[in-house]
Amino acid sequence: MTETGEAPEYKKYQSYHLNVDPDQDDKATEIKLCNFSRPHMRAFHCSWWSFFIAFFIWFAIAPLLSEIKETLDLTKQEIWTSSIAGVGGTIFMRFALGPACDKYGPRILFTIILCFASIPTALTGLVESAAGLAVLRLFIGFAGGTFVMCQYWTSRMFTKDVVGTANALVGGWGNLGGGVTQLVMGSVLFPLFKTGMSAETAWRSVSVVPAVVAFSTGVAVYFISDDAPKGNYTDLKKHGNMPEVSAAASFRSGALNFNTWFLFIQYACCFGVELTMNNAAALYFREEFNQSTESAAAIASIFGWMNLFARGLGGYASD
Repeated sequence: MTETGEAPEYKKYQSYHLNVDPDQDDKATEIKLCNFSRPHMRAFHCSWWSFFIAFFIWFAIAPLLSEIKETLDLTKQEIWTSSIAGVGGTIFMRFALGPACDKYGPRILFTIILCFASIPTALTGLVESAAGLAVLRLFIGFAGGTFVMCQYWTSRMFTKDVVGTANALVGGWGNLGGGVTQLVMGSVLFPLFKTGMSAETAWRSVSVVPAVVAFSTGVAVYFISDDAPKGNYTDLKKHGNMPEVSAAASFRSGALNFNTWFLFIQYACCFGVELTMNNAAALYFREEFNQSTESAAAIASIFGWMNLFARGLGGYASD
């Protein structure tokens, strides 16, 4: 255990389980994946798990779209409209959550978004029309905004020497939820529910499971983690260690930075492809290759599993 020494300002922890750099606000200079201690590695694991669950509920409906399409007699265009709505909700939330992180910290925002998005996820079974499906997926799509907190949190906890790896690991393992949900929802839970009920009743009820997990995760993260190495934002502000931040000023500063828009275009191209695959793959394999819902979901999940290693390697190379 590395002793950091006493400091005149407020610090929730006087010592850490990781080596830190006092000149970088006590950010960790190393990553220990099997360590879950507060504040650094607890934030690391809460970050990727929360984002994983957010991705899980965001695309929990994707492997079930063929069943929903058949039950509600929807056209392919109506299904795609709902998928676009799901992505649209995320775009709005990401713009809003960036400045909010600067002002309130990532922990409480993770709680709010996960708990909120779990509600429409649980209400999936009440959908009766194309418009209802689009609105439902719009609100579920808010969960995708958690990527902002995911990346912000590890950037707040780790030094510039290892932050690329930290960001890539939590982002990649979180994105993995998009592949795992295809497998779990379409190939495990849906057939399990279908054994005791009709296919329609199964898809209408199965989304309650990930909704409960998401809500529970949101509540847990609030109580078991910290916003920054030295404590939560509310405490740091109360003790005068952190100035009040204007969300509007933060947004304006980011929007006027040329690098922001350069990365915006790059990310839109690569992540746009991933979202398209997560939304369309299971339905495509079902309709084009006459696969069952269970088999199509299992095949579609393979794409998302690449996040287990691909994104982490990119972060490591960046560092």
